[in-house]
Amino acid sequence: MKVMVINCGSSSLKFKLFDMEKNNVLLAEGVIEEIGKEKSKFNFKTHKMKKDEKVVKEIKAENHTAAVEAVEKALIDPKTGLFKDKIEVDAVGHRVVHGGEKFSKSALITKGVKEVITDCFEIAPLHNPPNMAGIEVCEKIFKDVPQVAVFDTAFHQTMTKQAYIYGLPYELYERYHVRKYGFHGTSHEYVSKRAAELLKKDIKKTKIITCHLGNGASITAVNGGQSFDTSMGFTPLEGLVMGTRTGDMDPAVVTFLMKKEHLDADGMDNLLNKKSGLKGISGVSNDLREIMEAARNDNARAKFAIDIFCYRITKYIGAYAAAMGGLDAVVFTGGIGENAVAIRKEVCESLGFLGIKIDDAKNESKEKEKTISKGKVKVMVIPTNEELMIAMKTKWVAEESKHTFR
Repeated sequence: MKVMVINCGSSSLKFKLFDMEKNNVLLAEGVIEEIGKEKSKFNFKTHKMKKDEKVVKEIKAENHTAAVEAVEKALIDPKTGLFKDKIEVDAVGHRVVHGGEKFSKSALITKGVKEVITDCFEIAPLHNPPNMAGIEVCEKIFKDVPQVAVFDTAFHQTMTKQAYIYGLPYELYERYHVRKYGFHGTSHEYVSKRAAELLKKDIKKTKIITCHLGNGASITAVNGGQSFDTSMGFTPLEGLVMGTRTGDMDPAVVTFLMKKEHLDADGMDNLLNKKSGLKGISGVSNDLREIMEAARNDNARAKFAIDIFCYRITKYIGAYAAAMGGLDAVVFTGGIGENAVAIRKEVCESLGFLGIKIDDAKNESKEKEKTISKGKVKVMVIPTNEELMIAMKTKWVAEESKHTFR
């Protein structure tokens, strides 16, 4: 079975094509950036190309429909493509950020499923609309092919009420479903399963904390293979200090600053989501690499931003270890988690009381997947593979739906 994975962001589209019958081999992958601008950047490669070879070009993609059509054109191109007249796939999997309380697992896309995705536009305005755009254009291009929604929030639906209910009047939860949902679920699920494999333990008997650290960052307590608690909340704003997001803070700050800075709701939302976090604290950038460079050049605010970032990670790990009543492993993943040696070291050095002891040589090694500790609790670096997890879930849903494939 060939599965196409589509991930539509607000101004980007990522895709991967897998052959699930041949050991999940990656046949093609690519990304289109700056959708909606006069010129969009498109790069992709197929398994037939040499290791370092890829196609890089500018295209006109005024919307996500045009972007998906560009992917189709590239994959049937006589010079660079894999197919003759049309892309032959057996199912299409879509990353959908928010599924509300309706979905605890991936779902075959129907009219009812699309209605739920649309209902979540209000609480995921940057993500669900482009996710829906990708679904609708793929329904036109890949006719009679099962379309599957894989929700970021689904993995976290195993949290108990004591973990996801806020301290608001309970009627507001009943009326508006205001609660913690959590995000990055596909990534947390993938790396926790891989960690259990590396530990050679039944995942149902493990307590693992997964740290997905990138421009957006979240930490999840995975108890027995299920999400027990997670740092992101009703939206991806809650939790860790992130690239441009505040993370946890006193809610009263919102109304205080709205009055002082004369901000309306949209202005405040922009401040919290796009001007805060590492960018706001450091005054340098939302890119941790640039902040670390500034810190090495004695920029005090940059160093302060790094210390705050590491402190919040440490605090969440400690809290989740206590909440689960134990800990077998901590996993670092995501762009920062996989690459920032100094961040992993600073966090782990604060967690010795949990039985964590960093191995500097292993932490600094060039291996992508590795164990970097020598203490009782294992610390691992595991590159996430959300697209493969989406493809696997898509295959399962499509087979369960009993469709007839090509």
